[in-house]
Amino acid sequence: MSKIKKMIKRKKNPNLAKLIEDLLKKSVEDDAKIWRVLAEKLAKPKNLYAEVNVSKIEKFASPNELVIVPGKVLGGGEIKKPIKVAALSFSGSARKKILEAKGECYSLSELLDFPKFKSMKIIG
Repeated sequence: MSKIKKMIKRKKNPNLAKLIEDLLKKSVEDDAKIWRVLAEKLAKPKNLYAEVNVSKIEKFASPNELVIVPGKVLGGGEIKKPIKVAALSFSGSARKKILEAKGECYSLSELLDFPKFKSMKIIG
């Protein structure tokens, strides 16, 4: 049994466990390493999940790029670019700032239904 599969069994949230399994399947189907990396990050213990401020997203992302945060997006700082952000969760202020900058917020489970993006980046 793979290391990730063992880690999934420890997850108490069945939705999160299913998301990790779906990401692994998508990695194989699309032959895209990014989904496997994301699954590995989410399979780790919750206290190791990323917490990323919108200022960091502003700094490292290009306009209209998809940024994936394997954790929570927080509202610290400012964001002025229209960036698509997918995360496990968003604070209220982070969601508001992203939407005010004409960006978009998605849950990680919504990513599986998207067509392929030209530019994706994992932050955190």
